[in-house]
Amino acid sequence: MLDAMRAIPHPCRGIVDVDEDAPASLLAEMHQLGVRGARINVSPVHPPEAGLARSLMPRIDRLEQRCAELGWQLDFLFPGWLTQEMLPRMAKLRVDFTMAHMGMFPAQDGPRQAGFRHMIETLKSSRGYAKLTGVYRMSKTPGFTDARPMAQALMREVPDRLIWGSDYPHLSFADQVGSDELLALLSDWAPDEATREKILVDNPARLFGF
Repeated sequence: MLDAMRAIPHPCRGIVDVDEDAPASLLAEMHQLGVRGARINVSPVHPPEAGLARSLMPRIDRLEQRCAELGWQLDFLFPGWLTQEMLPRMAKLRVDFTMAHMGMFPAQDGPRQAGFRHMIETLKSSRGYAKLTGVYRMSKTPGFTDARPMAQALMREVPDRLIWGSDYPHLSFADQVGSDELLALLSDWAPDEATREKILVDNPARLFGF
């Protein structure tokens, strides 16, 4: 990614998975290229594990400090059960943060499931954003129809805290879904142009500093 950012002639933005104790000179170099955040990643299919949330706290604490110094965000990819456990910590973050794949809450459980509701309330009162990404990771229905009520609940309650992404190259799903299909879903979820403008233009411009 960094090589691509060096080659692109116009400003771009990136998120990196970097050691929390990486040299300051490396972070400064990446910032100059357009990096604006650090990822904290746990596989979306990781089963519930007692103590996992606690074990992540030192990395979160250190990266929060370093991101605050750089004006970066924290980017979380967690399975839904872990997103729910981590929401109280996310609510206290002093930096912007994002949650991939609508928090990775199973679409089959609908927008009223406790973790999803807790996420929405956290978005209302924190510096967080939810990503309308990776719907194929949270929904298994044809056309991802059961994810539509969840996406629309987010758009109805926290339209200023949403961004969209293709999640390309769709790792493990490249033979099942394409970016064009996923972008078309957004028009179905948000038929009004004003909401799409927020999700595709205004919100990411604010979050990434364009």
